[in-house]
Amino acid sequence: MAAEIHSRPQTARPVLLNKIEGHSDAVNTAVLIPKEDGVITVSEDRTIRVWLKRDSGQYWPSIYHTVSSPCSCMSYHHDSRRIFIGQDNGGVVEFLISEDFNKMNHVKTYPAHQNRVSDMVFSLESEWVVSTGHDKSVSWMCTQSGSMLGRHYFTSWASCLQYDHETQHAFVGDYSGQITLLKLEKQTYSIITTLKGHEGSIGVLWWDPAQRLLFSGASDHSIIMWDIGGRKGRTLLLQGHHLVSFEMMQSV
Repeated sequence: MAAEIHSRPQTARPVLLNKIEGHSDAVNTAVLIPKEDGVITVSEDRTIRVWLKRDSGQYWPSIYHTVSSPCSCMSYHHDSRRIFIGQDNGGVVEFLISEDFNKMNHVKTYPAHQNRVSDMVFSLESEWVVSTGHDKSVSWMCTQSGSMLGRHYFTSWASCLQYDHETQHAFVGDYSGQITLLKLEKQTYSIITTLKGHEGSIGVLWWDPAQRLLFSGASDHSIIMWDIGGRKGRTLLLQGHHLVSFEMMQSV
């Protein structure tokens, strides 16, 4: 069935509050620092920068650090101030940021992939860093020992990742348009199911652990909401201004 969605007339437009400039190449990830007026950015120009807002109202880099390879993605854990940087060469680098956000120390380098790291999640609960790469794999490594715990290969590039910290399930989207749900363990794993609904490569995933909903966006110009927790297999496909609901016989 289909239903028309009417957009509401805009009564106000977003206002540009600030613009941060300084990188010489594409910025791949930017995260806000909780409880601080600051932003962390990583770029293809091989730099990691921490921007803090000064009294002048402008953002200036309190940390400017250059690494050996372009930075493709980032995972930041604020409570521990640990930051993990995925790189074009397949490596993941861990740093510890000081309390005043003016210094950053190298902790470990993880040989996670053989090609560009596409996405990454750090889990303090399991002390794992889980990552996907253009070597068509998802890997999970122990942040205490720095050792590889496991790896699974796909038939196409693994493009994006979401992770449920409580149950240690990983959702991996790939360039074929599939989403694979894996249960990760130390030294082993199991494939739970594969979600099929997109007709283009998966570009982004977002996991809502409270409602047990997974959202996926793909190059087919669609967004799908997957009901994981309800085990109903019901999805909503949002495309343009039309909403189509249908049944997917995928049991998780």
